[in-house]
Amino acid sequence: MPKKSKIFILDTNVILHDHKCIYNFENNDVILPIVVLEELDKFKKGNDQINYQAREFVRDLNKISGEKLFKEGVPLGPKQGKLFVATGKPFTQTMQDSFFEKSPDHRILAIALFIKEEFKTRIVTLVSKDINLRMKAKSLGLNSEDYETDKVKNIEVLEKGVRIYDEFDAKTIDDLYNSEGVAKEDFPIKDMPANQYFVLRNANKSVLAHYDPFRSLIVRVEKHSSFGIEPRNAEQTFSLDALTNQDIKLVSLTGKAGTGKTLLALAAALQQNKSFKQILLARPIVPLANRDLGFLPGDVNDKIGPYMQPLFDNLSVIKGSHGQKSRENILIEEMQRDGHLIITPLAYIRGRSLSDVYFIVDEAQNLTPHEVKTIITRAGEGTKIIFTGDIEQIDSPYLDKTSNGLAYLTEKMKGQDIFAHVNLVKGERSYLAELASDLL
Repeated sequence: MPKKSKIFILDTNVILHDHKCIYNFENNDVILPIVVLEELDKFKKGNDQINYQAREFVRDLNKISGEKLFKEGVPLGPKQGKLFVATGKPFTQTMQDSFFEKSPDHRILAIALFIKEEFKTRIVTLVSKDINLRMKAKSLGLNSEDYETDKVKNIEVLEKGVRIYDEFDAKTIDDLYNSEGVAKEDFPIKDMPANQYFVLRNANKSVLAHYDPFRSLIVRVEKHSSFGIEPRNAEQTFSLDALTNQDIKLVSLTGKAGTGKTLLALAAALQQNKSFKQILLARPIVPLANRDLGFLPGDVNDKIGPYMQPLFDNLSVIKGSHGQKSRENILIEEMQRDGHLIITPLAYIRGRSLSDVYFIVDEAQNLTPHEVKTIITRAGEGTKIIFTGDIEQIDSPYLDKTSNGLAYLTEKMKGQDIFAHVNLVKGERSYLAELASDLL
């Protein structure tokens, strides 16, 4: 083993987050505690993304398995280190004094401590997405860190979905009102990613604008309603523009609760119902306290009902903006009855090929980067995908504001001509909701 290379010991949750993780440690060696394989065995069955990750990892491991895994290690590829499986190790006296239970986490720590003592000339690091386990490791003098591979490097990219310029050139503002647009080369601002939205203003006037990468023009964005829902601020106006722009196939909407992300996406979808074969509105199910749905009473519909209710609430708001027997409400009921409008848990549509679909994924901050990639790669011709969420309200215990799929998507896709991002900042649900969001 090269003296300067490091040793990384992986926790189970890293593999459940990214089944290709063992290939992301460059020329350093990777060790899998035997207890990790034991835990993965419990996750192989099921339809959730973590079950898929477990199965894929076990399949990959089977291809490179052998006796060398336990002694000499198996090379992971050119310019990469080796993969080892470490069997169980006894608890040190310090561990026995600190932890009374021989849980999987503590067994991993015992192996990590053993490896550290065996290879004193090398840096040994435990990699886990579990903050508690990382803290326990540090209490024992072990290096520990989060899995960093797919973390967002520049979180500010989410806040730049809209740029605001004060004291802006009056002539350019007039040109945006009096023409089809201003050519990119004639625009005062040179740093413009595709589909960037602007608020341009001075003491006398202001304009909402958008950079159209297909025409290389900065164009004025006009306020318009969708299916009876009126935008109440600039960010909502920009959101509806992106949601109804046929050239934009992928949209991410971020913002705190009450800013209207899901409502606007659903209203825009209904407005364009004739342009798509189906409208899908889905969200991941993240049970509270990490408890499985099985503990809830009733059949499958009873179990998922509470998780889907916020989506039905948004639909009710749209229905409420029209008369009870209005043409719009009759259309919504027909679409639901005919399967043209479907509200469902995200897990129920995994594996489908989505063609000519307007697909809204709510609470996308609870998805991993791999899950987001999996969803987007299912898109067929004519499909538009919308991801909405609040990166400050993450329910998954192993994700944070820099490692969730919504932030990852926005950073990686920024500047692509078919992608647009808007960060909504003003709550419009009520003054009470806005106050609570800001102060509590």
